[in-house]
Amino acid sequence: MKTRPLGKTGLQLTTVGLGTWAMGGGDWAYSWGPQDDEQSIRTIHRALDLGVNWIDTAAVYGLGHCEQVVGRALRGLGQRPLIATKCERCWDEQGRIVTRLKKASVRAELEDSLRRLGVDTIDLYQIHWPQPDEDIEEAWGTIAELIREGKVRYGGVSNFNAAQLRRIQPLHPVSSLQPPYSMLVRGVEAELLPYCAAQGIGVIVYSPMQKGLLTGKVTREWVSNLPPDDHRRSDPEFHEPRLSANLALVEGLREIAARHGKTVAHLAIAWVLRREEVTAAIVGARHPGQIEQTIAGADGDLAEEDVAAIERLLQHHSR
Repeated sequence: MKTRPLGKTGLQLTTVGLGTWAMGGGDWAYSWGPQDDEQSIRTIHRALDLGVNWIDTAAVYGLGHCEQVVGRALRGLGQRPLIATKCERCWDEQGRIVTRLKKASVRAELEDSLRRLGVDTIDLYQIHWPQPDEDIEEAWGTIAELIREGKVRYGGVSNFNAAQLRRIQPLHPVSSLQPPYSMLVRGVEAELLPYCAAQGIGVIVYSPMQKGLLTGKVTREWVSNLPPDDHRRSDPEFHEPRLSANLALVEGLREIAARHGKTVAHLAIAWVLRREEVTAAIVGARHPGQIEQTIAGADGDLAEEDVAAIERLLQHHSR
């Protein structure tokens, strides 16, 4: 697989990394419904077999469960992949998600992640969301301490804006930003991507297939059959009037993809990777077949005429 440098770290990431959000299982606020842990582990191993060299996870996925699953998958591997995980999203005894960025919490969260993952060092430790905003400097300073102590190799942030990046950069270099980016969510293009390029900050984008909408597999019937605890049931993009507009967009994308023997998912991944500021894209999967099908998008270069055709579709979609 192709690799790109992650900012100034010296790390080379495959242009697609495995996202594990859904592997957290059901019965929590942002679940994707029940999951089979053994299948999740097989999916992780298959991704590594295909050449993926990094995995993205977070403590909050499944309220700690996802990190445990990833930890099980890592056991016994001759060479483990790079691991990126996150702090800030915590939960109380009732499983309600709370936001914390105080020093003591960040340190405790890091130790819990190390234990669940079964590793001594986190390759990329990220602040999941800048909440509470007034504590981002305290949290970032704590991550800098953890880097000096050898418990974290590099520090990154997720869902930060440019102003927040400017606030924390004087404390310690920011290795990476993880923002949402897809054909349906393009807010990073105006300021964040150029800013990161100018500052040498790597960009790892999440949800390039917009939670499955840009795979070509979503239908109205498919949406109606989502598990009761799948968080997409409350996502406006999966409900009218947005759903009809999104399905129409996908049909247009399908025609472009078919000209090259590709799928809509391949097109969605290649589209975010067309930006030179983007280091890599997180691609979620829950069974081996999914990662086998989508990984081809990592090596797909879009021709200028394809980019132009997609832009025309997107302009019509946004009306």
